[in-house]
Amino acid sequence: MLLKSQEHLSVLKVIIITALLIIFTSSLSVSTDVDDSLAYIWPLPAQFSSGNDTLSVDPALCLSVSGKGSGLKIVEEAFERYKAIIFEHEVEGVNSHSVFNNFRKRRSRGFDIGTLKIVVHSDNEELQLGVDESYTLLVAKNEGLSIIGEATIEANTVYGALRGLETFSQLCSFDYDTKSVLVYKAPWYIQDKPRFAFRGLLIDTSRHYLPVDVIEQIIESMSYAKLNVLHWHIIDEQSFPLEVPTYPNLWKGAYSKWERYTVEDAHEIVSFAKMRGINVMAEVDVPGHAESWGAGYPNLWPSPSCREPLDVSKNFTFEVISSILSDLRKIFPFELFHLGGDEVNTDCWSSTPHVKKWLRDHKLTAKEAYQYFVLRAQKIAISKNWTPVNWFVLFCANEIASSIFKFALPLDFHS
Repeated sequence: MLLKSQEHLSVLKVIIITALLIIFTSSLSVSTDVDDSLAYIWPLPAQFSSGNDTLSVDPALCLSVSGKGSGLKIVEEAFERYKAIIFEHEVEGVNSHSVFNNFRKRRSRGFDIGTLKIVVHSDNEELQLGVDESYTLLVAKNEGLSIIGEATIEANTVYGALRGLETFSQLCSFDYDTKSVLVYKAPWYIQDKPRFAFRGLLIDTSRHYLPVDVIEQIIESMSYAKLNVLHWHIIDEQSFPLEVPTYPNLWKGAYSKWERYTVEDAHEIVSFAKMRGINVMAEVDVPGHAESWGAGYPNLWPSPSCREPLDVSKNFTFEVISSILSDLRKIFPFELFHLGGDEVNTDCWSSTPHVKKWLRDHKLTAKEAYQYFVLRAQKIAISKNWTPVNWFVLFCANEIASSIFKFALPLDFHS
């Protein structure tokens, strides 16, 4: 009977696997259908119109920049990046053996698009929340007025021009039959602006260390979706990987000496992000999620058995926070700074003798001390010319919400 049952199970497994394969292959066949009525641009522009023409793009595409922002290197460097993406199938350094050069020789006519014109009206390259990222993009045939066609991006700021470049690159498709880059459904006229001022992605390098080049790859990919804020959760209870010059022992809390970020590393990440129109919002979570701080400065722990929240009773705790924020202000120009503040268990304070005495002397409950800590940290951030941000859960806590709302912005994973 046992053998027969096993045979039945084996047959049943084969039937289930076969059924799953049929469903899977069926779904694949459906997913390959392309709806030509749709515009494959991400995110979908605010307003756009298209036609039925197909235009060819010259691999030797030229850039022409005008306006007050014509001297900004952000545009020129972005053009070179996007040109490499658009013409990724061009064989570099092979000259006559380039597939594009061979194809160019075989063609009897010129390319429809030989120049990309970019007009930037402002030379101000300051990147903050709410910067104008709007742009217009026109891609059309010249109707015989010139042997070289043009595409035009017009933007008020360099960051609008970056978003226009991304859209232009998405309109360009490589045709494997003709070995050429084509723009389908031209002429295109696009007027676009972001629906949301804050379009962010969070990375957590305390729990999961990421090398600098990986972070830069993430930033690069963010630009393809026109995201504009990298929320860098740098420090947490698991590790303290960032160099803080004023308190150099803090990064003893890193996983290892190889899993750290120097000040220069952080500067490089911020600069890399700015060239792609992306702000970097740093997060230092207090008073909870801070056990790693004590690896370098044990006095920040209320006691060896109470390693978080940070010691609310000591001025030293707030001196360290102030120094961290002062050092980070030199690195992160973005106006928002995230102070965390969530998931704080204050039982530890109530059971630690010197903290318990401090609570009694100040006539505070542990929850009130939690509010005191959050508000004091916010005021430190404000003194460094930052707008503090805290996790939304703080704003849902009736005991502290009314006070916190005066100073900080709420942020949730669903915001």
